[in-house]
Amino acid sequence: LLYNMSMISFVIPVYNEEKGFKKFYTEMLLPELKKLKYGYELILVNDGSKDKSLQIIQELAEKDKHIKVLSFSRNFGKEVALTAGIREAEGAAVFTMDADGQQPPKLIPEFIKKWENGAELVIGVRGKYEKHGFIAKLGSKWFYRIMGWMGVKDMVPGSTDFRLIDRCVADEYNKLTEHGRITRGLMDWMGFRKEYIDYVYGNRLAGKPSYNFKKLFQLAIDSFISLSTTPLMIFAWMGGLITFAALVLGIFVLIEEFMMGDPIGLKWTGTTCVCIFITFLIGLVMVSQSVTAMYVSSIHAEAQNRPLYIIDRKNSRNLKDGKK
Repeated sequence: LLYNMSMISFVIPVYNEEKGFKKFYTEMLLPELKKLKYGYELILVNDGSKDKSLQIIQELAEKDKHIKVLSFSRNFGKEVALTAGIREAEGAAVFTMDADGQQPPKLIPEFIKKWENGAELVIGVRGKYEKHGFIAKLGSKWFYRIMGWMGVKDMVPGSTDFRLIDRCVADEYNKLTEHGRITRGLMDWMGFRKEYIDYVYGNRLAGKPSYNFKKLFQLAIDSFISLSTTPLMIFAWMGGLITFAALVLGIFVLIEEFMMGDPIGLKWTGTTCVCIFITFLIGLVMVSQSVTAMYVSSIHAEAQNRPLYIIDRKNSRNLKDGKK
């Protein structure tokens, strides 16, 4: 594939954004794109939208050949949509962002400037919020804190998919094959020279977020599993500590009850001790097996080797293979 080194590719996943996308494109994004000294292409990935989002972006693509529409056959998720868009991109750099207007396009020149000065990954860091739910803020804070405890030090708290990546980063990212993926985590894991830009996380132009609590929780679980094996080690250490504690307690009961005649008056019975230990250890085994099952499930998904996504060529527009 021959890349256009004088062009920047913009990748935006679109899922059920009929109420706000046209306003976002015409009033926020397009004015910034027209100011660029580079050529540009805008890759809109329809992630199985159930509203009129596909029709809207198809109409935009028919009027503007800078726009490519890559339409999925169904909903595959934002992380896969970003992956598909990056694979389709032909520019010297790839800029990824959301379609809801919460990430300000007016900062695009700052990202490009840092890239021109040598940065290979320019990452938007979500700092202040114009308006955001307490649960979402708390969840984000604890997500990065837990990732840090698990040994994942490459992810900066608040880092987002609002970022610019150099062609060399995109090429290496396109080689990755895992199915359970978090785009920002994989890019940070790859290394390369990073720069950061703080921004205020704005309000949605319209509609409700497609990432509900269930999806965010699943994304967090996928992140923990794909980026770290620490959960397995945690339960291995817990099992060892509990076994040691049970041994110490057993020796204490033996000495206090049977050798010293229960001077403290605890009145231990064998049945009570056995029931307590068995119940506790069964709970530990069930939890540890659940964590192990998550990893086995991930292995199962990789072993199936299904494609990450399926493109609906009929509804796509202006793709690089010339179809539609």
